[in-house]
Amino acid sequence: MRRARSTTRKRFLPAPTPVLAALLALAVALGFFAPAGAQAADAPRALATGLHISDGRLLEGNGNDFVMRGVNHAHTWYPGETQSLADVKALGANTVRVVLSDGHRWTRNTPEDVAAVIARCKANRLICVLEVHDTTGYGEDSAAGTLDHAADYWIGLKDVLAGQEDYVIVNIGNEPWGNTAPEGWTDPTIAAVKKLRAAGLQHTIMVDAPNWGQDWQGVMRANARTVYDADPTGNLIFSIHMYSVFDTAAEVTDYLNAFVDAKLPLLIGEFGGPADQWGDPDEDTMMATAEQLGLGYLAWSWSGNTDPVLDLATDFDPTRLSSWGQRIFNGVNGIARTAKEATVFGGGTPGDTRAPTAPGAPVASAVSATSATLTWGASTDDVGVTGYDVVRIGGGTETEVAASTANTLTLTGLTPDTAYTFAVYARDAAGNRSARSATVDVTTGEDGGTPGAACSVGYRVVGQWSGGFQAEIALRNTGTAAVDGWTLAFAFPDGQTVANMWGGTPAQSGSTVSVAAASYTSTIPVGGSVTVGFIGTKGAANTAPTAFTLNGTACTTG
Repeated sequence: MRRARSTTRKRFLPAPTPVLAALLALAVALGFFAPAGAQAADAPRALATGLHISDGRLLEGNGNDFVMRGVNHAHTWYPGETQSLADVKALGANTVRVVLSDGHRWTRNTPEDVAAVIARCKANRLICVLEVHDTTGYGEDSAAGTLDHAADYWIGLKDVLAGQEDYVIVNIGNEPWGNTAPEGWTDPTIAAVKKLRAAGLQHTIMVDAPNWGQDWQGVMRANARTVYDADPTGNLIFSIHMYSVFDTAAEVTDYLNAFVDAKLPLLIGEFGGPADQWGDPDEDTMMATAEQLGLGYLAWSWSGNTDPVLDLATDFDPTRLSSWGQRIFNGVNGIARTAKEATVFGGGTPGDTRAPTAPGAPVASAVSATSATLTWGASTDDVGVTGYDVVRIGGGTETEVAASTANTLTLTGLTPDTAYTFAVYARDAAGNRSARSATVDVTTGEDGGTPGAACSVGYRVVGQWSGGFQAEIALRNTGTAAVDGWTLAFAFPDGQTVANMWGGTPAQSGSTVSVAAASYTSTIPVGGSVTVGFIGTKGAANTAPTAFTLNGTACTTG
């Protein structure tokens, strides 16, 4: 069962009013939300034995700089999906943030289960960020637990965590304050950090921001230095969650640079990209700025999220990446291109200066109007090839278009009836890049329209209440050609209406609904799928539609 997460879609997170937003912008401009003591240098701290903080950076025990590149995985709700860690690693991640429960709100993850999670992370050469999710939205969500309760949970796991400082980061509690009086976040955060240190935990500790993780009122930003200085070991890193509040490049860069300038450690612990009814997060700037500043990022989420727009993989299947998943793993500044494995696992040592051999000449196949598959001979390396970068060549310049951990990749979103020239580079864990491969010329076909019959549609109600409901429509391409642009039509049997929608743009006349694709769902590769979610109104009955058409032609259902 998928779990509702107000944290990701902000269903209970009202955006700042225009007046408040203006005041906040003025406050930021005047420096009121600059991290306290921004120019202060770090005081000398206890020597760390594993992952630790130095001069605002996350380092491994050997002093090697480590930048987290990975995803969130909802383990506590899907404990049987143990293959997910191997799948995430195979796509290039170096870190996974694992959702756990301290028993306050969901079923408590036992010490035995947590030990098994850590072992699986290590077996798959992943740094493991463990987080308690029960604290989400405290102060606004009455079901949320406290940071103090979460701290007690971590102390109860002390025997499991001991000796894992090289591999594990402890994220005390997820989004541990809502929008109600977020200034209350600071003291409990400090108290929880001190409680863990007094109990003897030496791991790097991660703390999430208030405002459901997005800190739009600047409480964490203003109090970061005070919180950091409260940790006697100095091994604390801040986590900002970036969703629709961060919908402009200026907001993203201003926040991230403020911490870097203050030499306060920070990562993007969760973020989303696809637009929804609350706004359009600027994920391109998030990823580009994180790469520029050397900051970690962990995308939400691998699979099993209530809102399928944010599922990186459909039904935990790594061969069925969503458009969001393709962006995160294989896009520009994505995981496959930028992640470097922690040296504690024996790869990517700083002394590795030998580049991989050049990849074999790429060969194009399955060329359509909007997509093409490239395959090339694998490179070799003295330590190991970790990925490949595909570039487009034109006018004497190169433009990176995608990345892959395998020696094949399907490019989508190409322009019909257009000539392209592509080439490939290989890279290893130390970041050494090979010479460029030979090129391949590809000319896409003419746009003959999208076949309508080669599709199937799944419709389900996620939840309902008096007068309203939430539903999702999964549209799958079962044909032999990529779908590029679509309109889905259906009729409600009981007079339901669409109130808000994400993943598509609705138009409704009486009971008939027409949905035009959003920009990020318009292309559906062969065998791929996209999902549209919406909030609707209803009467006493809420019968599901039984017939759907794609571009005027009937789809199968189920």
